[in-house]
Amino acid sequence: MPSPVVIHRLEYLWERPHTLRGWLASTDHKDVGKRYLVTAFAFLLIGGVEALLIRLQLARPNQAVLTPEAYDQIFSMHGITMIYWYAAPILSGFANYLIPLMQGSRDMAYPRTNAFTYWSFLLSGVLLYVAPLVGEAPHGGWFAYVPYTLAQYSPGLNMDFYALALLLLTISTTAGAINFVTTIFRLRPPGMAVSRMPLFFYSTLTVSISVILSLPALTAALVFLELDRRWGTHFYDPAKGGDVLLWQQLFWFFGHPWVYIIFLPATGMISMLLPVFSRRPIVGYTYVAFATVLTGLVGFGVWVHHMFAVGAAQMSMSFFSAASMTISVFSAVQVFAWIATVWTGAPVLTTSMWFALGFLAVFVIGGLNGIVTAVIPFDWQLTDTYFVVSHLHYVLVGANMFPVFAAFYYWLPKITGRLMNERLGTISFFTQFIGFNLVFFPMQLLGIIGMPRRIYTYPGKLGWDGMNLLETVGAFILAIGVLISLWNFYTSVILKRGEVAGDNPWNADSLEWDVSSPPPVYGTERIPAVATRHPLWDQFDEHEDPLDERILDHRRVTLVTSALDAEPTGVAKMPEETLTPLLMALTLTLFFGAMVVKAVWVALAAVVLALFVMAAWLWPAPEKVAS
Repeated sequence: MPSPVVIHRLEYLWERPHTLRGWLASTDHKDVGKRYLVTAFAFLLIGGVEALLIRLQLARPNQAVLTPEAYDQIFSMHGITMIYWYAAPILSGFANYLIPLMQGSRDMAYPRTNAFTYWSFLLSGVLLYVAPLVGEAPHGGWFAYVPYTLAQYSPGLNMDFYALALLLLTISTTAGAINFVTTIFRLRPPGMAVSRMPLFFYSTLTVSISVILSLPALTAALVFLELDRRWGTHFYDPAKGGDVLLWQQLFWFFGHPWVYIIFLPATGMISMLLPVFSRRPIVGYTYVAFATVLTGLVGFGVWVHHMFAVGAAQMSMSFFSAASMTISVFSAVQVFAWIATVWTGAPVLTTSMWFALGFLAVFVIGGLNGIVTAVIPFDWQLTDTYFVVSHLHYVLVGANMFPVFAAFYYWLPKITGRLMNERLGTISFFTQFIGFNLVFFPMQLLGIIGMPRRIYTYPGKLGWDGMNLLETVGAFILAIGVLISLWNFYTSVILKRGEVAGDNPWNADSLEWDVSSPPPVYGTERIPAVATRHPLWDQFDEHEDPLDERILDHRRVTLVTSALDAEPTGVAKMPEETLTPLLMALTLTLFFGAMVVKAVWVALAAVVLALFVMAAWLWPAPEKVAS
């Protein structure tokens, strides 16, 4: 055990000032991770309220709860919020908080960039939600198809807010992805070769590389859209040599990998916690790792799956149909591994385990109703019906939200030091599970009998009335389930009525459970060495010299290792707290906000300010040394 002197040095090096400036300037991955989690969950609640308004409008035929324009705006904001501002950022929050702890590093590879990604994520969401406050909310759906979203048909600022807020978010997401790739490849502890990495690392690496490769297509599509809308270009104007399908090609080249970007990290979390509550290592570790990587790889070859109805050549559609069916094999590998792990283990039915099992059920349903849409004639029949809405929510909401709640109940004791109430958690799970399936399962049937998506009302006597009412009831049951978990968090953590967690309340196997709950500011007293995939289950004798270089208690640094075998190669200097990430995010927000209203001089001033902030960012700072 490190001496009190070592701990004092580490606290001196890593503790931030407990002031407002210290809080705003923090680059600690734990602070950034918690901020991501809180902000993304707030967007989940906002998107959930928007969903309830949609369901109230569709509960009965010929409803007038919302006007057509208000419905379009709320329907669009719901999709945009859930897909962009909730689903991926919530997973980034877990990754930010947990990955350095899982690998025993002191922080992420680029702490200032990490802080910048959070502030730009937050401010991009603020910019987006300025739109409804001024009556100009996006109204073209989360997919924003042209030509409807061009200035001819959408002359207000609605889609300008969409394009420019989303561009700011893409900067945040891309920077975060680069940070995750570097952190996982270069800051793992000695001995944690790629064959011993936690499966959460494989899913995070896969989606991070997917982000780096796919987001440029969305960025180009959004820039072209804004240029067409406000600056007189014709990228999407067939009369001037443009092509309306260019938007779909660019958008879905990003959009289908994005499905896996907001799904694979959730599967990685399931692969971490399911073995813990099954009391055995995961079955088929190597197969699950390869399936994760191949899902991300093949995901780049299925984007035309979303465009079967546009009249593409039969040969090209056949290729994408085959790729869409192939990718299901990799998900099946993971599902069979999870089932085998539970089947051959000794399951303990905690709340986290219930949510993991619920995820398995909804993921199988969503996967099966997705495979059939890869059959081109079947897809033609169901395109733009509620069958697609059902599939979308089973694989994006069910396969994201249930793992997220499983992860909250599993890792919140580590983050907060308090256990959640298991009885309330179980009630929350069953309420959410019942409500979720009451909402989205009938949508499959509605789609088969012909109810189109994206309509704000419908006539009676078409056989849709009862199922729409059932879906609305289910939506409110689902919302109650979420609120029960919020109440559980409030009473257990905020009011501190939850049982004290201890270091490892679940008898888990990964390194984040080897530090106190909550972790100290410096993470771990000594960079660990790893000799197995389950370091806390398979203990081994490790030489502990008081002068061991892996203590790293004289400067603010962390150990750097080789990319594949995790052999020590040096140390990386970690920066002090700084306001430059926040200032850079603010200047970019000013730039994009000015571009919404075409205030060119303000935008140019923001660019100049950004250059000054960048100079301050790069200016060498004095290094803190502990004597």
